[in-house]
Amino acid sequence: MVQKEEGGGIPIPVEVAKVLKEYSDVIPDELPDGLPPNKSKEEHLQHLRIILDVLRKEKLYANLKKCSFMKESLVFLGFIVSTEGIKIHSEKVREILEWPIPKSIIEVRSFHGLATFYRKFIQNFSTIVAPIIDCTKGKEFMWTNEAEESFKFLKKKVTEDPILALPDFKKVFEVDCDASHVGIGVVLSQAGKLITFFSEKLNEARKNYSTYDLEFYALVQALRH
Repeated sequence: MVQKEEGGGIPIPVEVAKVLKEYSDVIPDELPDGLPPNKSKEEHLQHLRIILDVLRKEKLYANLKKCSFMKESLVFLGFIVSTEGIKIHSEKVREILEWPIPKSIIEVRSFHGLATFYRKFIQNFSTIVAPIIDCTKGKEFMWTNEAEESFKFLKKKVTEDPILALPDFKKVFEVDCDASHVGIGVVLSQAGKLITFFSEKLNEARKNYSTYDLEFYALVQALRH
């Protein structure tokens, strides 16, 4: 049994969360989104020792075959987390690149599901993928030229090997917003380093917004997310 997942992180099992409750500054409710960065290897070792001592006391044991310590990079749920930041795992990049042209609505949705998992790495993702999604709206499936171009461009974007830096909440964040009558795009950065992308495809009602209202809507959505 695990705690309910509210954000993008992985919830810690309830049994473990209970005994680590007083150490929330070291181990958050979810991993890895809430994981506080360690300032040094020494601090990391200190935190590790605290947690392992508590788990030993409570007779909770880890499978050493599934544990990694003091790594400069590791693979976690389709991502590579390193001292540089977070990037898409090369196997997932290859899976996207080798994905054949969809021939049905179900295949489009399968590709969209995989690509959406990495949308935070792709600027204006929702606008790029819009022609592909439009292929699922008719009564009959039809793969358009626009969808084909979007399909190829999306594959190109994942090969650019974007790296998302881990946020430092002691520093100032920068938010850049953009809007068109297709979708909005937001870039969150810090000290010149990319933190994440956010985008949203506009519904029919919002497509009628004025340019001013679209820009304002982009700003509001950026602050919400």
